[in-house]
Amino acid sequence: MTIDTTPTPRFSTLDDTGDLSVAMRERLLLIIAGAFVLVIYSALILTRGASILNLWPLLVWAGCVIAGHLTLERRLPRRDPLLFPLAMLLSGWGIALIDRLAPPFMIRQAVWLIVSTSVLIGLLLMPHHLRWLSRYRYLWLIGGLALLAATILFGRNPAGSGPHLWLGLGEIYFQPSELLKMALIAFLASYLADNRDLLETQELRVGRLRLPSLRYLAPLIGMWTICALILVWQRDLGMATLYFMIFLAMLYVATGRSYYVYGGLALLLIASVVSYGLFDVVRQRVDIWLNPWADPDNSAFQIVQSLMAFASGGVFGQGIGQGSPTYIPVVHSDFVFAAIGEEWGVLGALTVIGCFAILIVRALRLAVSQPRAFRALLAAGIGITFATQTLLIMGGTIKVIPLTGITLPFLSYGGSSLLVNFIMLGFLLILSDSQ
Repeated sequence: MTIDTTPTPRFSTLDDTGDLSVAMRERLLLIIAGAFVLVIYSALILTRGASILNLWPLLVWAGCVIAGHLTLERRLPRRDPLLFPLAMLLSGWGIALIDRLAPPFMIRQAVWLIVSTSVLIGLLLMPHHLRWLSRYRYLWLIGGLALLAATILFGRNPAGSGPHLWLGLGEIYFQPSELLKMALIAFLASYLADNRDLLETQELRVGRLRLPSLRYLAPLIGMWTICALILVWQRDLGMATLYFMIFLAMLYVATGRSYYVYGGLALLLIASVVSYGLFDVVRQRVDIWLNPWADPDNSAFQIVQSLMAFASGGVFGQGIGQGSPTYIPVVHSDFVFAAIGEEWGVLGALTVIGCFAILIVRALRLAVSQPRAFRALLAAGIGITFATQTLLIMGGTIKVIPLTGITLPFLSYGGSSLLVNFIMLGFLLILSDSQ
């Protein structure tokens, strides 16, 4: 009998099927993302004639990548290897864009990236069954509502003027409506998972018309109404629209009842007409959307400059650091997609769309494959949120729909937005590890 004395390797880059392991695939994708971000920063340094020391934001990004990857390798060995690299590619691109478009804000965004990665790691260290998220759904939602309501009394605006949507402590500002977005998703996922069968079967019949039972729908409508009223009071109508779309889509996913969609769209149309008459900001945005050339140098200046940026970018773009996207007011936040269109062209815009499409599809695939209703609805809610938010801001930037004033996930400047995006990413990673 022959004895095989060949030592067994302690570490293998292959899984049981002979393919690359999850860790190796994720590592290769992160290396590609790192090379991409390095090219961006190198081009910016050459364009500015700056010192190589200006690469320090890239080092911060790389440190977050390494810390996140090592934690994921230890805590979630069966995770989806695409999710984390996609998020880090977009966030690295976002830091480079902010450094290009609004350098004074780049340090803050780098700090928020460190904070967001740290929160992601902390989330991965918590129990992965997520019962703590489902069981205390009212606590999370009421806490988010309390923070949002606090902005009515103590709200501030970092710019000094405009809506007071932030809570501030010294030079640190946080937008509670972003955190409430995640709390709303968790609440809807938990409540719908517990009451889905009742919502499907307990219906009121008025002749041939079937209506949902208000007994089980009332808590959902009540909580959403409170969110919407506070946001309307603050005139944060873009976020109110996003909340409504999340609510409507998750209700449809849970029940499969199309009349929720038709009724919701009818209510949205009525609310839009009423808002047009009540709020100057809504009236102005709709008028700009219908005809921006009526006042291109004043109220429509942003959208006109955005359209000109896309036009000047063409297919291949002006080049990194070569365009003039800074002519667009608040380009680093609301109009970062226009900056990509000018300097990266159609190819760059399609790359961003492709990254978000992959992220959203992976989230929805997770929803389909989850064995428990809460986890399925949570994944679906996160995917719906990424999709809706991306479509709203991209559509507003290219004048397909009126401007909403929300951020493009991972790419736009905004610490609270980045933090909540990483929290949603963390939940997707935890859900993917259970496959």
